[in-house]
Amino acid sequence: MDDLPILYSFRRCPYAMRARMALLASGIEVILREVLLRDKPPELKAISPKATVPVLVLSNGTVMEESLDIMAWALQQNDPIGWLESADSESDWIGECDHDFKTWLDRYKYAERHPEHPAEYYREEALAFISKLESALEKGKSLCGDRASLADVAIFPFIRQFAAVDPTWWQAAPYPQTRGWLDEWLNTGLFSAIMAKYARWEPGQPIVMFPKPSDSGIPGSLQTLNTKAHIRG
Repeated sequence: MDDLPILYSFRRCPYAMRARMALLASGIEVILREVLLRDKPPELKAISPKATVPVLVLSNGTVMEESLDIMAWALQQNDPIGWLESADSESDWIGECDHDFKTWLDRYKYAERHPEHPAEYYREEALAFISKLESALEKGKSLCGDRASLADVAIFPFIRQFAAVDPTWWQAAPYPQTRGWLDEWLNTGLFSAIMAKYARWEPGQPIVMFPKPSDSGIPGSLQTLNTKAHIRG
């Protein structure tokens, strides 16, 4: 077990979700340490002063503190679904999601912390990005064409968070392509596997592996994501 990476994660964090998606898709086993963001363990703070998740510690001591770095590292080891085979524009999608959209998403989700505007104002600002997604998905099955890519995997956890703020509004919103794209990702075996619940990690407890042994065959079974015009068809 000493040669396995250690992943500090939090189940509902969208950054941690996309890291777990890439790790599972790549077939890489890690030792999972599920943490509570409101009560972060000293071990996490010691290796990563900013103490955000995900954090991946490799067996050689290398510490990866950014979700995109973890995704790239995992998929460079093994990319059976072909998520790295995408258009050059994927970095633009991810950059806009992680900066402009995430800013408005946080204000929309926690509008009570930003009383200078109502929640609807922040939602409207976030919709600039949703509208771009809708336009792209009207042209292709995924954000960079008909092939699922790193952009789709990196972004859908944040759209999930956006949709969950007001589910009734989201189901009636004029973004059917984005809604369908999100629903399809949420219904994949990969997503179900990464959202399994784990007990909070405590020093001295038995080692917890990710993925669970029962989920080890999921990446191979999902190669159809990119061999059959992605999920929709």
